[in-house]
Amino acid sequence: MKIEEVRSKKDAELEFDLNGLNKELHDLRFKAATGNIQNPSSIRTVRRSVARVKTVMAERVQGLRGQEPQQ
Repeated sequence: MKIEEVRSKKDAELEFDLNGLNKELHDLRFKAATGNIQNPSSIRTVRRSVARVKTVMAERVQGLRGQEPQQ
């Protein structure tokens, strides 16, 4: 997920995406622990997507980058 995509979404969509990404990350970590993961680099990709979503949400709360919370 690119940062432009994240910034174009509303707050409710970001929260929904964050929940989905956290679930996906949990599943990937479980698969990695059991040795059944096909692509280990997918964990890194999902982790970075989570960080992007959290960053944009924090920017909106703090009023940075000219973004205000979008209902």
